[in-house]
Amino acid sequence: MKTIDQKDSELFNKLGVSSILELALMLPVDYNDLTISNYPKINQINTTQVTIRSISKHPNFLKIVAFAWNMEVGMIIFNPKKFHFSLFFVGATFFVQARVEQSFGKIQLIQPKIVTDIGKIYAVYKTNLQQKTIRVLMNAYLSVKNLVDEGLDEANANIIYNLHNPKIGSNFQNAYNSSLFSIKYLEIFSFLKKLNSKKRHFKASAKLTGNVENFVKSLPFKLTNDQKNAIGDIKDDLSKDIAAKRVIMGDVGSGKTIIILSSVMIAYPKKAILMAPTTILAYQIYEEAKKLLPMQIKSVLVTSKDKNMDLAAFDFIIGTHVLLYRELPKCDLVMIDEQHRFGTTQRDMIHKMVSSSEVHPHFLQFSATPIPRTMTLINSSLVDYSFIKEMPFKKEISSFVIGKSGFKNMLMHIENEINRDRQVIVIYPLVEESEKLAYQSIEEGRAFWEKKYRDVYVTFGKDKQKEQILEEFKNRGKILLATTLVEVGISLPKLSTIIIVGAERLGLATLHQLRGRVSRNGLKGYCYLYTNHTNNQRLNEFIKTNSGFDIAELDLKYRQSGDILSGISQHGSQFRYFDIKEDREILIKAQRDLKI
Repeated sequence: MKTIDQKDSELFNKLGVSSILELALMLPVDYNDLTISNYPKINQINTTQVTIRSISKHPNFLKIVAFAWNMEVGMIIFNPKKFHFSLFFVGATFFVQARVEQSFGKIQLIQPKIVTDIGKIYAVYKTNLQQKTIRVLMNAYLSVKNLVDEGLDEANANIIYNLHNPKIGSNFQNAYNSSLFSIKYLEIFSFLKKLNSKKRHFKASAKLTGNVENFVKSLPFKLTNDQKNAIGDIKDDLSKDIAAKRVIMGDVGSGKTIIILSSVMIAYPKKAILMAPTTILAYQIYEEAKKLLPMQIKSVLVTSKDKNMDLAAFDFIIGTHVLLYRELPKCDLVMIDEQHRFGTTQRDMIHKMVSSSEVHPHFLQFSATPIPRTMTLINSSLVDYSFIKEMPFKKEISSFVIGKSGFKNMLMHIENEINRDRQVIVIYPLVEESEKLAYQSIEEGRAFWEKKYRDVYVTFGKDKQKEQILEEFKNRGKILLATTLVEVGISLPKLSTIIIVGAERLGLATLHQLRGRVSRNGLKGYCYLYTNHTNNQRLNEFIKTNSGFDIAELDLKYRQSGDILSGISQHGSQFRYFDIKEDREILIKAQRDLKI
């Protein structure tokens, strides 16, 4: 395999590339064909030999009469520089390249350039290097052999090579169009190869082979096949001496908590730790752990109040980001719930706190925000995936896009639901009034709800009392007014309806997360998307499916991929040729060829 010479590495850096494959992706923008034109081709670039007969100088241009194609032609040079006066003189004969136009029946060569290398064709590049320099670099490193050595199959290597090294008579646009498959393949192949090189394997701090079967049998409910498969994947991972790195991706309400508890069982008697994004969610998981895990497994919920607690006495440690500021015991299993809610730095911190440089704990991440299938395939170069698509119970949610004309019927629905002892959440875009937004804020809207209904609760993201208010609403409330910033992941068995004001302002993934808060226990659910733009195609497609995995594909359809990716690596938007919406088969071929 050819290595990059030290003297050329600076040029690679200037181009922003680090490999021969990335250099090959510096595609030409055109071809410069220096073959002689046998006759003048109007409105095209021509190469021909000229002999200058006369020159007339004007303030802003040179007007030249020359002999070419056995006829008299004109040449015009606008804004001539000093070198033009020394090169263009009466009697001079040379080859020029220029655009040919016809004016009043006379051939005109516009802005002619003197050329050599007659009879050759060159690729033209748009880079920060001179054309001669980039051509020398391409000639030195781009060969079919070098591309094959980098892993490309010979057929695609030849196509890419020929795109950079055109034959006489080649048309750039035709060459580009016919090479597009190979270009896309090269881009995703190069990306995956680079990504795969970053996948580091660490020795596991311990092999975890605890008994999970008896725990599963003891549960008061049956697991779905997807849950069983995910547990099987984790059991296989944790039994190895290589530290696992797996993402368990399940739709809202698909039952990820039981996967977390099963993982604790596999880890036992070794310690496991879980970091959740909110205190409410951490408390819910702690309550489930106390209820379902065997008595011998000691679980603890770490809060900001528990500053001096000795955590070494516990088998399962649960907390939020407060765990980052505690003295943690050695743990052989680290889990992150709702991993997209934490930054990369926070996830790395918790991992490093219980790792040594030689060995690492097994690492599991859980997410209720599915990403498109193509993105999971790309990310699989870094992590392994398990998917939970089956629901423990049938989730029936009816969704509607409504405007002002539908408000009255929605109020009748709310009245009926409250009379049936069910709860409603109204999500507002802002807490306080804003002239920039065509929708009411919580403060503007609350008077209407409080006057019309009893037991109306109000909270939002920065509300210091929000956890207490949510708990009170769960037990006694009828209607909750909140913003998207509030953590509504709290289990609300009686919640049947969610209304999202200004729904077109939110991403589909966010809408799906909010909608997933209703019908948590099989209760018939309703989601109203209130908008001033009821013909919004994105919203009208959203209400046709309740599947988070379908929503992920739909989100990809309407948004730049880089906008919707989170958690592992946000790289979708950097593809120039490869289309993650359309080119899944090309991705699969690249993975197969790379043996990923």
